Amino acid sequence: MNGFALAERVNQAIHLPHKRKPMNRSINKTGASARSAPAQGTSDNGRKGLIGAPPYSSKIIKAGALLPDTKALLSTWDPGLSVGENLQRVRRQNLLGKTSRSRAEDILAIFRQRYLAEETVARALATLVRHQSNGNTLDRILYFHAVRADSLLHDVVIELLVPHWSRGTMDIDVREIERALRKWVEEGKTSGAWGDSTIRRVTQGVLSTLRDFGVLQGAVNKRIAPAYLSVQALSYIAFYLKQHQPSGTKLLDLVDWKLFFLPREGVERFLLEAHQHRLLEYHVAGSVTRLTFPASTLEEYANVLTQ
Repeated sequence: MNGFALAERVNQAIHLPHKRKPMNRSINKTGASARSAPAQGTSDNGRKGLIGAPPYSSKIIKAGALLPDTKALLSTWDPGLSVGENLQRVRRQNLLGKTSRSRAEDILAIFRQRYLAEETVARALATLVRHQSNGNTLDRILYFHAVRADSLLHDVVIELLVPHWSRGTMDIDVREIERALRKWVEEGKTSGAWGDSTIRRVTQGVLSTLRDFGVLQGAVNKRIAPAYLSVQALSYIAFYLKQHQPSGTKLLDLVDWKLFFLPREGVERFLLEAHQHRLLEYHVAGSVTRLTFPASTLEEYANVLTQ
């Protein structure tokens, strides 16, 4: 059974609280707090370990998924150069092919936020692009990093879409998203006092971005799309999370899996399939979970996944 089919079989109800929590926590089955694995780097507000932490930004209006531009940048990425040197080369040679310098800078700013906080991530993603990794696999991985780097996207998925999905409600009411954003503005969770026009534009930007990443579907009326995830994408994500959460047991309870509408049982079944494909070793003995990989760095593991 491939990863796509398995994802459909493990779609089952996830009961999450509706009260907003910080993006690095979730509630597991026992009621204990489960942390999201922190990413290395420092957020805009100086809190180390949380990329893109609140306040919510309206940058999504100018962003979107940017999948073609992101892949173009990664295809030209030189692992022998630093992040700064690579970005300077992109600007100097206009590798994005943009006629507007301001638009190119907007894209580079989003690219840096999403994928460059950890140089190992940029190198691993460039490896996947160079080896022409499966399109769905790469898009899922890019979505994972992009949403973890943007607290607004993250919380829309976790606090609004996941409860919808758990109730079996796939249609998304734009007005409900706008009401949630308006509430967050009133609670002081945004970068400024957004007016109605900004709230509408941010809502449109968020929904369009999630559609382009494959989380939603529909040009006008949005619905939650089937939760497709390849075993290679899940293996990459598991390796990344394992770097930040060494405990295999705790890793299974991280809120990050909810970004793919996966309950713990779904993660376990995917890991078992990945074990069968020899992409990793997954062993469970009682309350002890052992998870190991045939590589020591994310870049090395990206090479394993493209074999």
